[in-house]
Parts: sequence; structure tokens; C-alpha cells
Amino acid sequence: MAKKTYILDTSVYLTDASALTSYQNNDIVVPFKVLEEVDNHKKRQDGVGANARNFIRKLDSLRDKGSLHTGVRIAKGKGVLYVSSPENSQLDMSVADNEIIATALDQKNKNPRRKVVVVSRDVNMRVKCDALGLITEDYVVGQVVKNTENLYSGYETHLVDDQIIDQFYAGEDIYLEKEDIKLYQNHFVLLVSSANGKKTALARFYDYSKPLRRINGEYKHGIWGVKPRNKEQNFCLNLLMDPDVKVVTLVGKAGSGKTLLAIASGLAQVVDNANSPYRRLIVSRPIQPLGKDIGHLPGTMEEKMTPWLAPIQDNLRYLMGNDKETLAMYISQGTIEIEALTYIRGRSISNAYIIIDEAQNLTAHELKTIITRVGENTKVVLTGDIDQIDNVYVDETSNGLAYAVEKFKSHDISGHVTLVKGERSKVATLAAKIL
Repeated sequence: MAKKTYILDTSVYLTDASALTSYQNNDIVVPFKVLEEVDNHKKRQDGVGANARNFIRKLDSLRDKGSLHTGVRIAKGKGVLYVSSPENSQLDMSVADNEIIATALDQKNKNPRRKVVVVSRDVNMRVKCDALGLITEDYVVGQVVKNTENLYSGYETHLVDDQIIDQFYAGEDIYLEKEDIKLYQNHFVLLVSSANGKKTALARFYDYSKPLRRINGEYKHGIWGVKPRNKEQNFCLNLLMDPDVKVVTLVGKAGSGKTLLAIASGLAQVVDNANSPYRRLIVSRPIQPLGKDIGHLPGTMEEKMTPWLAPIQDNLRYLMGNDKETLAMYISQGTIEIEALTYIRGRSISNAYIIIDEAQNLTAHELKTIITRVGENTKVVLTGDIDQIDNVYVDETSNGLAYAVEKFKSHDISGHVTLVKGERSKVATLAAKIL
């Protein structure tokens, strides 16, 4: 196979610092502009900042092997890396993307027999490259599934003989065969009669060697005043209230109830249950800067975090009947902690019920950093909507929440539910459908 030259733009390195080693024995050219842009992100206290610092350290280590200007081999069996700037260009060099594109065009002119490929997470960058005759592609190494339709849903429908439904309701042990349906541990199943489509039963699957467990609607009267309004919400409570399930992932549109159910379940086990292993409820979400970072905002740290943590406060107040004094009491006692995700790093958290909201804005690296903080007797709940991502360095198939769903699905300490129906209000549900 002919050797190629890859030019990865800044978005790739800020997504994955190890991207340099992802292109086999092909050469990689790093535009000088990329170094400047990466440097601007190195002080960020999130996964993007971590990737920026790791990438810089990687380049610094390569300097010991040779010159970045004349070229240095990345690793054994890998290609050669060069740092380069465009010599001449008709493009506007005040635009960062144009300087990276000009570097690619320069490489193409110097070696016309070799394919030059620009790799970028930025859609418009790829459009500009294509318009100028450059081969371009997305960075797909970090994608955990090909598309969102392939993401594990945690729920399957399965046709069975009519008498199986009757036997299941009669309390008989019902087993499923691996040859008939592929299921993971803590998978939910809707059994449907092959003779009558309206005759159904809800079940939870544990293992092919174990009988299905009936979902009886044990939480139909609600948890902290929150009642399940559909089968998916029923599945959620089944996992959220199960102490044996240590990692729960909930994916759903705005208004589907994922965050409210998670917080209600946490309160029920931390506040109401004296025998629960959880002594505190920690609710957090990533601070995803939209414009300036949090450090540029005026006020104390608590005041800076207020805009990001307000949705969590709203849910807690709703569950407590808008009783601000009771909520303040629980917070002052340390029973409830509302904290920006940045400050959970480095901690070892035991005996806690942790909820990470808006987890779709996490990178896989950030997710690993958080979950590896978990100590004994701690449960982690990740909630989010993979169709609403504010982090420009991840997408629907490479974000931390999708990563967790796919990587944990085959383990018995985890469970997942995809919520499909909005339950916030008729207005919210209609708006989500038609707008």
C-alpha cells in the first residue's frame, strides 16, 4: 500500500492526544499553527486541556529522537512526523484553518505522487478542504459505534408462544435461549404473545442460566413523589434502586425524566433509607464553556458555577416541594453535594450515590477519570442526551456517555435504559416533536 501523508488539525489532537500513533506507517505533518492552537488550550481543567498537555509532552519526547523540523520517527513501525509551515499561499493566513489547509496544499505540491489527507473533526474544515481539491476525512478512531442507531438501548421486544406469557404471570421460571435472542446482563425484555400482540409481559434478563425476573411495577406509587409514566421510566427505577447495579447509564431526550428519576432515587436511598450504604448524594455536571471559560466570570466559585448547576437545583427543589430551607439544610449537612465536575477529579468517593448529568459532553478520557474515583459502596449514574452535545471535540458516537453505554453493557454491575418519550409536559413534548 502506498504511503500517505496525514495532516491532523487541532480538533483531532484535542480529542485524542494519542492520534499520532493511529495511522500505521504513514507520515504525519503537524502544521505550526496547530502547535499554537493546542498551546491555547493547555491550561483548561478538562479532558481537552489534558489532551493538549499530553500532546505537547509527546512532541517534546520525540525531540529526544531527532528534529521535528527535518522529521522524527513516531515509534517502531510508525511513520515520520514533521512540523511544518506553508511557504506561500493565496489563502488568508489570518484564519487558523486556512494556515492548516495551506500546509496541506504545500505538502501536496512538494510531493504530487503521494496522497495528502487532511483529518478534522470540524465539518466546515472538511468542506473547505474538499473545495480546494484536498482529500479529507473525519477522525473516527474514537467512535464506539458507527452511528446512534447501533447504540445499545437496554431494551428488546421478543415474540414468544402465548402460553409462555401465562406461565410467566403464574410465577413459573421462564428461560430464554441464546440462539433466539442476544441479550446482555440487566437487559429488559418485553415479551409479546405471538397469538395476540396486546398480550405482553415486562421482564428483566440476568443470564441465560437464570430465569427472567418479572417487572411488577413495584415503583408505581412513586419515589419521592415521582411516578413512572411509561415502561422505560419503570426500567430506570428498577436499575436506580438496585444496590447491585453500580453503574447506570440513562440516555434520553429533554423532558424524558432521566435526571429527575435519578435524583429522586438518590434521595430515596440517601435520605429515607437508614440501612442504605449511601451516606450522601453527589450531583454534578460538566462545565462546558460556551464562549469564555468559568474562570473569566465575576464572583466567587459558587457564584461562577450557579448558571451550570441551576438545572440540578431546579430538580431538587421540585422534589422537595420548592422547600429551599430543607434543601439548604441537607446541603449544609453534607448529605447533598452539588458540585462542578472539575472538582470531583482527584477525589476518592466512597459510600455515595453519584449522578453525573449532561454526561454526553464528556470525553472517554474524562469519563474514565471520573469513574476511577469511585470507592467502595458507591453507585454512579450517568445521564444525558447524545443528540445535544455542546463539546465540539466529541460527537454522537464518540462521547463519554455513549462510550460508557457500550463498554459496560456486558457487565453484571451495570445497566442501561434509553428513554424515548417526553414526559415533562404536553407543551415540551409537542415542541420536541414539531420544532
